[in-house]
Amino acid sequence: MQKKFQQISIASIQSTNNKPVKAHVLATSGMLAAAMIMTGCSPTEATQDDAANSASGGTQDVNLLNVSYDVSRDFYKDYNTLFSTDYQKTHPNSKVNINQSHGGSSKQALSVANGLQADVVTFNQESDMNLLVEKGLVAADWQQALPNNAVPYTSTMVLLVRAGNPKNIKDWSDLARNDIDVVIPNPKTSGTARYAFLGVYGYGLHQFKESSNENPVKTNDFIKKLLANVVTYDNGARAATTSFTQRGLGDVLITTENEAHLTAQQFAKGNVDIVYPSYSITIANPVAVVTAVTEKSGKTEAANAYLKGLWDKPAQELMAKMYMRPSDEQILAAHKDTLPDIETFEPVAVFGSWVEIMDAFFVDGGRFDQLATTK
Repeated sequence: MQKKFQQISIASIQSTNNKPVKAHVLATSGMLAAAMIMTGCSPTEATQDDAANSASGGTQDVNLLNVSYDVSRDFYKDYNTLFSTDYQKTHPNSKVNINQSHGGSSKQALSVANGLQADVVTFNQESDMNLLVEKGLVAADWQQALPNNAVPYTSTMVLLVRAGNPKNIKDWSDLARNDIDVVIPNPKTSGTARYAFLGVYGYGLHQFKESSNENPVKTNDFIKKLLANVVTYDNGARAATTSFTQRGLGDVLITTENEAHLTAQQFAKGNVDIVYPSYSITIANPVAVVTAVTEKSGKTEAANAYLKGLWDKPAQELMAKMYMRPSDEQILAAHKDTLPDIETFEPVAVFGSWVEIMDAFFVDGGRFDQLATTK
């Protein structure tokens, strides 16, 4: 598999590959090479350059790599500028350059686990962070290192439909109709897609008053009908947005609230509408320092500052303006016009721990594979 990268903002990169692949067949050599090309040097050379600058007493350039999920790129593009400016005010002899890498959350976690030299990771699923803890790359107590269990903002799943809502889609139940084509990322590679699947599954359990652990026949039948309407499984959420808005696939895109708003306001203004389902899922977006990398390169202080800055009011305001739900309740309340109150559920409260969720739903042969068919 060839992974392409595109320059955005502060020497940032993003994946543009749209082909769905299973997580276990990912090749890692191209990703490692991309990480080196992105900064213009190898990780070792970057560390040596930082050390040389420090020893000479001149301005020290600190290069941080933020490996993140697919649809966070727009927020971090703006946050990087905000952080770099603020950091230099308090560290006049240091200049921070932030590189971004974006793709399906689980693919990104695998890239880091297989050698991509991330300084920080900003995912949308706890299980992806757990993988890096198991590999010894992220500290076991990463959730205690930052406020709110290291979750600076949350989101939820919504529906994006064609302008005027010609298919009259009002809730998750409409997606199981025979006349509906659905676009969704691949739950095997995308954390967003897993939330989409769990969101609609949780809705089914709620509607039919069933339990996930007690053979939920009605919910499984509903999900099977919905998945039979899927016309494409893209690698990540942004690729799915492209399929819906530019390729013209589908009647409805299942995506995150922030991606839906950005699409409606920027990418496809006037061509799409947002539908809030009656019952949806809370998406936590955890962040952590990859200490196994930063402690060797001497970047731990800068990496910690980068993540801690996410809880500063300017960053929290930026989140709300980018249609993310900030952890600061006052700022969230001030943006109720674009971030309305909705009924949501926590995935761990309905399905158990993320380890249990992954084992039950997303391993090869799990419940997703059992129910998934496509047009």
